[in-house]
Amino acid sequence: MDVTLAKPQSAPLAAAEPARLPVLAFQNVSLAFAGPPVLEDISFSVARGETRVLLGPAGVGKSVLLKLANGLLRPDSGSIELFGHDIAFAREEYLFPLRTRTGMVFQEGALFDSLTVRDNVAYQLIQEEVPDDEIDARVREALRFVELEQTFSLYPSSLSGGMRRRVAIARALIHKPELLLYDSPTGGLDPVTSTTIIELIVKQRDVYRTPSLLVTHRLQDAFTLCTHRFDPATGRMARLPAGETDAGTTFLMLSEGRLIFDGPLQKLIKSQDPFVRDFLE
Repeated sequence: MDVTLAKPQSAPLAAAEPARLPVLAFQNVSLAFAGPPVLEDISFSVARGETRVLLGPAGVGKSVLLKLANGLLRPDSGSIELFGHDIAFAREEYLFPLRTRTGMVFQEGALFDSLTVRDNVAYQLIQEEVPDDEIDARVREALRFVELEQTFSLYPSSLSGGMRRRVAIARALIHKPELLLYDSPTGGLDPVTSTTIIELIVKQRDVYRTPSLLVTHRLQDAFTLCTHRFDPATGRMARLPAGETDAGTTFLMLSEGRLIFDGPLQKLIKSQDPFVRDFLE
């Protein structure tokens, strides 16, 4: 795929961003490598305060879609607006300030083994030459949120897989992002640890209301997000009353590169699409 940048650029980043605009919007986005399309004619948006859960089995293009969302990949066609700016064919220098407003939790955590937890979480702040005392305070705040302040001076090799994911979430939160992207945050984890990670995501959603796009193949994680809330009185996740769901958490589903579902949980579980039925069952 040719990623040379010959198309018109987006508007200057100083331009106003009306609050009514979605933080992320795909419009007729398609992408192919050497073969059939990985994504074909994809359109959806993420509104402020909204959590979108992208479901689908392995190999349907979920992680590719996330890489398009923050400009790590370019589409073959269509538009991708991030905070109101079209990034589909923007130059790298246009993308840098937008990426600092986006937090990304990669598969497997993607921590640097040679750096302490403090320096992993603060990596971007260190590059920006933020003073050490401010870095320490902000890192401790982020680690406290994920209940891992005691790991401040440790190295990733001494942490469990679940703790590594929690540190990755702290790193994504360090800049208080305006959009969070989660790439299979519970992949490869046991059920108990997976629940801990989902509880943190629910906490982040309900405390900060940061709009999010989360990809997963785990139905249990998706349904837990939609049917639970963070209870500040206990500091833990609590189930919503029977029949209630979080109004701001909705679902997307991919099959063979196409978006085949976009809507709330109630419509998802009633869908008669054969692929959706097979996936749910």
